[in-house]
Amino acid sequence: MRTAVILFNLGGPDCLDAVEPFLFNLFNDPAIISTPWPLRPLIAKIISSRRAPIAQETYKKLGGGSPLVANTQAQADALSNALGDIGEVKCFQCMRYWNPRCTEVVRDVIAFAPDQIVLLPLYPQCSTTTTASSFREWRKIAQSMGLNAPTREICCYPRQPGFVSESAALIREGLSRVTGDVAPRVLFSAHGLPQKIVDKGDPYRRHVELSAEAIVEELGIEDLDWRVCFQSRVGPLEWIRPYLED
Repeated sequence: MRTAVILFNLGGPDCLDAVEPFLFNLFNDPAIISTPWPLRPLIAKIISSRRAPIAQETYKKLGGGSPLVANTQAQADALSNALGDIGEVKCFQCMRYWNPRCTEVVRDVIAFAPDQIVLLPLYPQCSTTTTASSFREWRKIAQSMGLNAPTREICCYPRQPGFVSESAALIREGLSRVTGDVAPRVLFSAHGLPQKIVDKGDPYRRHVELSAEAIVEELGIEDLDWRVCFQSRVGPLEWIRPYLED
């Protein structure tokens, strides 16, 4: 049995020149900005051109590009090895807004000729703007390119025990380095969404809260001071609160 596992992630620019086109792809997704074509590309162009210089300064601090592809490839290799006892398994990373993009990955999967495919988003919490957007693009391109192997989709895992226990272990490690008499506050900082998307039924905020609650329960620290907050707000719209800067 040959199994292809597709690891979905957001993607990130691999060099400073890629920052603006990466941002354009992000904001041109109708799951992110619902304004219809042809206005949406114009809006995406304006936002990406304005934000690119700011984002480039951040990526300079990361060595000139995002480490996400290298990190995701390490996950893919480790998962392939871990699943080796159930047959021939190959893991592919598929980025939504930068390379490797979906068309390239579908082509590679066709060459692998799997008997089955598992779609695994690396977002533990589901959102229409992440998991659903990636699944929608995969279905469209796979169908257009004739990839029709039986496919299973993993939606979300906000309280998955392994995810919870490993997150708690990282927090314990951080808390062990805290010095002084003032008790620290643990901030669970998640990427934000416009409030109107959540109001339409997007489960993301609740999934983030479920993850944080489960991790705090796993920590088992009495009277732990913790909060969920949201980052990376863009534009004039109301986003889900509380904001990280507040």
